Amino acid sequence: MRNNHITEELERHGFIRMIDYLDSDPDKNIPKIIKWIEKLDKEGVTSRQLKVVKDIIEDKENNWYQLIKSLYTDIEDEVRKTLFINFIVNASILGMKRQKKAREKYQCNIPWAILMDPTSACNLHCTGCWASDYGDKLSMSYETLDGIIEQGKELGIYMYLYSGGEPLVRKKDIIRLCEKHYDCVFLGFTNATLIDEEFAEEMLRVKNFVPAISVEGFEEETDFRRGKGTYRSIVNAMELLKDKKLPFGISCCYTSKNTHVIGSEEYFDDVIQKGAKFAWFFTYMPVGVDAVPELMVSPEQRAYMYRQIRKFRKTKPIFTLDFWNDGEYVQGCIAGGRRYLHINANGDIEPCAFIHYSDSNIYQYSLLEAFQRPLFMQYKKNQPFNQNHLRPCPLLDNPERLAQMVDESNAKSTDLKKLEEVHDLIQKCEEIAQRWAVTADKIWEETHNFISG
Repeated sequence: MRNNHITEELERHGFIRMIDYLDSDPDKNIPKIIKWIEKLDKEGVTSRQLKVVKDIIEDKENNWYQLIKSLYTDIEDEVRKTLFINFIVNASILGMKRQKKAREKYQCNIPWAILMDPTSACNLHCTGCWASDYGDKLSMSYETLDGIIEQGKELGIYMYLYSGGEPLVRKKDIIRLCEKHYDCVFLGFTNATLIDEEFAEEMLRVKNFVPAISVEGFEEETDFRRGKGTYRSIVNAMELLKDKKLPFGISCCYTSKNTHVIGSEEYFDDVIQKGAKFAWFFTYMPVGVDAVPELMVSPEQRAYMYRQIRKFRKTKPIFTLDFWNDGEYVQGCIAGGRRYLHINANGDIEPCAFIHYSDSNIYQYSLLEAFQRPLFMQYKKNQPFNQNHLRPCPLLDNPERLAQMVDESNAKSTDLKKLEEVHDLIQKCEEIAQRWAVTADKIWEETHNFISG
């Protein structure tokens, strides 16, 4: 292992020099660097990503090239450089090599990223959000969070995301973790109301924390779910981050009430103008006994988001991910440790932020032990859950598959407010899954017949 780490350090040093070289003249040096990486990457770990970059740089007028260029004009130089090194070199190139070796050695899923909740506390009470009812009674200590990251890095995981509750309730510990693990990327799903001048200065200092600001559309849609005045606080936070030349993105939950806004060109243009460099899209999940199933989107609304996001990827300078409709790009569900997992504020190691069942807790099992236990092995055995990757989710799209895995692994409900039996949960998704199947199968057949033809 020591020799492997020495080799990695030599490779890392070479890549850092490459990024210094890139910064000196991006237009001229990007093509040269791609050729260099291709020569070094004998295993082809980055071949697919490199092809995408090569296609982008051939047309300097396209939206993707404009996005890349904006990272040099809009983001503070040392912040950009740190994030490039940590994301491209540590998390993607070297980290993925180590993850691949660990998968082969241990015969289990090893994720690319870990999502964890520093606390269950939140200063908002959003409609339909299970976390708003958890209160402030549960938190993982700094030492526990640090231990998770230390274990993850040994397996090649350098990407860590925070959710909650509101993770910035623990902003001091988050900054401490950024300081100690300066080689990692940290992203926080945050309502942004706790982002102030002092925290922005700390972000500038540590350079490896990026907010994903939760927003539901414009003022009417956001304040409907998150409370009056929330949208104004979000806009203030965005203005502050943009002025400080700090990177940030948005996290949008599209529901039956706001899909027409979230997917509109007006909204995309607005968040780009405000400075967002990426947008994560989630659809509403009826998780928790007090969920609001009426907020689930219809098949027509989900298809609308599918088409809008793909259309804007060709025209708008912002990086987007739709964690359900993009299943075709990652061959189905990425949860259960295949690419990511979730650890809640109680330490329960869950397959996904929306799957509140577990057979492992971080206080009883190591990460690696949890990956090898029955629930995560059920995920590995059953993925993908559907050959139509527009139906990737074991809850929303294939609810019977989730029930089967929970039953087979004897996993227990981890809901922090009130335990929810898996067969009760899936009943809320069965009808919408059947309806979406008709639409998704039609889209899949149309797009794949077109591609093959």
